[in-house]
Amino acid sequence: MHCVTVLPVLVAVVDDDQSVRESLPDLLRELGFSVEAFASAEEFLQADCLGRTGCLILDVAMPGMSGPDLQRELGRRRQKIPIVFITAHQDPGVRPRLLQAGAVECLFKPFSETALLDALHIALPAA
Repeated sequence: MHCVTVLPVLVAVVDDDQSVRESLPDLLRELGFSVEAFASAEEFLQADCLGRTGCLILDVAMPGMSGPDLQRELGRRRQKIPIVFITAHQDPGVRPRLLQAGAVECLFKPFSETALLDALHIALPAA
């Protein structure tokens, strides 16, 4: 009989804002999630965690590849990772476009812990 170690589902945070990459993973770990943070979409794509990422918390506007660009690239690669977008830009037209493109949620910064948890429970129904 073999013992199998089951890793918790990974929540990946992709945001170019260092304060978000530091504070959000701390909060998510307190809530019981396994978390990795990345400074860019490109860094996330180069990491070896694509296959075990259960949810992506993704900034909309970043230098280089944007959040929506990463969403399209994941679709092209047939990687079906639920995405919760986060953004500081209060453009009312952005949320419907992102949801229509398949995002689970789009939260405007600053967002509440409750709003984040609600979005994560939609993205990860077993969480």
